[in-house]
Order: sequence, then C-alpha cells, then structure tokens
Amino acid sequence: MWFKHLHLYRVHDAPTLNNDDLIVALDEQAFRPLGGAEARRLGWSPPAGRSSEQRLHEIQGHRLLSALRQERLLPSSVVKEEVESRAADIETAEGRPLRRQEKQALKEQIYEEFLPRAFVRTQRFDLWWDTQRNLIGINASSRKRAEDILDLLRQTLGSLKVTPLATRTTPIRAMTEWLGDRSKRPEALTLGDQVELKALSGDESVLRGRQMDLDCDEIQTALDAGRQATRLAFTINESMSMILSDDLALKSLRFADTLLDEASQTDDGGDAVLRLETDFALMTKVLADAIEQLIDWLGGEAVSTAPTP
Repeated sequence: MWFKHLHLYRVHDAPTLNNDDLIVALDEQAFRPLGGAEARRLGWSPPAGRSSEQRLHEIQGHRLLSALRQERLLPSSVVKEEVESRAADIETAEGRPLRRQEKQALKEQIYEEFLPRAFVRTQRFDLWWDTQRNLIGINASSRKRAEDILDLLRQTLGSLKVTPLATRTTPIRAMTEWLGDRSKRPEALTLGDQVELKALSGDESVLRGRQMDLDCDEIQTALDAGRQATRLAFTINESMSMILSDDLALKSLRFADTLLDEASQTDDGGDAVLRLETDFALMTKVLADAIEQLIDWLGGEAVSTAPTP
C-alpha cells in the first residue's frame, strides 16, 4: 500500500488513548454497508481489506487507519426528468399548473423512490498518524474528503484538535523562487516536468506545463511577466517525487524504485497483513524525512493556534 496524495495536519494536544481503547473506539464507528434508504455512509475498515479484521496498525509510533465511504449515485438529471414528466401528467389531469411547493414535494418523493435503486460507489481513504511528530496525513485526492475523514476521527475520539500544516514561507513563494533562480533551489531538490503558473492579479488564465523542461525560456518568460507557481513537480533526495500544491497538499506521490524493490524483496510468506505493515513502515520513514525536509525548505513551520475541539 503506497499513498498517492497527502493532506497534512498538525495535531495539538492529542488525546491519550492506548491502543486497546482506540481499537474499541474504532469498532464503535466501524463501516457498515448502506441500507436501502441511505444516501451515504462513512466508517472505519481494516486497512488490509478482507485479509484481516484489524482496524488499527501501529509500527514504531506510526498508526495506520482506513475509512470506507459509500454513496449512492443518483444523477440530478434523472430526477429532474421524472419530476417534469409527472408534473406534466398532474397538470394535464387537474387542468392547473403545479405550485413551486408541490413540485419540490414531488422531487423529494421521486428522490426517495429512486435512491434504493441507484448505483453505489465505494471509496477508501487511508489515514497516517505519526504520534511522535504529532502529524496526520490523509491519503485523499481532495481537501474536502480529507476533512470528512478528520470529522470521523473526531467523532471516534470524542475530540481532536488539528490545523492544516502551514509554513513560514508560502509554497507559492518558494516554488516560484526555485523555478526562477537555480541558486535558491535546495541541493536535494530536483525539478520534475510539471508546473502550474497563475497570475495573482488581473489575468485569470492558468498556464500548465507537462513533460517539459522547467528551466526553458517559456517558463522564465512567464515568471518575468508576473506569474507564480501554484503547483510544481520535484524529487526530494532521489527517494520520492511529488507535485506540491499551493495549499501544501502533496499530489501524485511516487516512491523510488530502490524502495519499492526493497519492499518486494521482503519475505512476507504470503501474509497480507505482514506485507501491508512492511510497506507502511518503509513508506512512512521516507515520508516523514521528506516532510521534515520540505518544512525546512519552506522556512520552518508557522506558529498556529490550536482550534476548539
């Protein structure tokens, strides 16, 4: 199991739960499949899938949790079409136009009728909790989904004080400097081949470059015109590559072949749980080091006020 995206959060005053108490709390919020009339549901699931019923894995202070989210996909266009059809039949039969409130009630009725027959989509989200560094990373493609998982964790623990990880130097400023001035690039940073450039005032267009030399004249011309980098691909210490976003989200994570080879060469005897924990241990060591390095490059962590639980 290798993370693809990470949204990072600083934990403040983490609740002191031992593993046994945490396991009980996770069991109380365990995932259960959707019932017939439910639109969505979120709960904890074993990270190893069907190979295990274990909902918590902890290795050297690194916790791994997984959540499943199920939702029924009912296109609004399907509901709208049915509402219009039934409304037309009623108006013809009664010889009068339906009031707005009547159409809304009809819409709600149709939604309830169609919902149990809608397709169900299941998504998995992994949560990494570095208890030594008080850091949480959520493997989700969007910030909204990451916040959903945090809400589930708060509900599970009773309270949880976290804030999005923030640095003294903004990612936009640092990425723009790295692009525009080679002398300001950290020694262990190697530019990738993807970038997103925006003008922070006036021009609303976005310039995106893929599979290109980021030191080319075209990029430098855009920077000279006042554009700034809001997404940038690079490699850290040749151990992992990523695309850093302006909100400090890490996207499109790729780990070095040497690390993947080390994981594949570990003898797990066909044990899915041992394979999961081996991969997780190797991955989190590289991730933790890379994140510390990135924070340092961005001027250190910004001082944040702990939120209300």
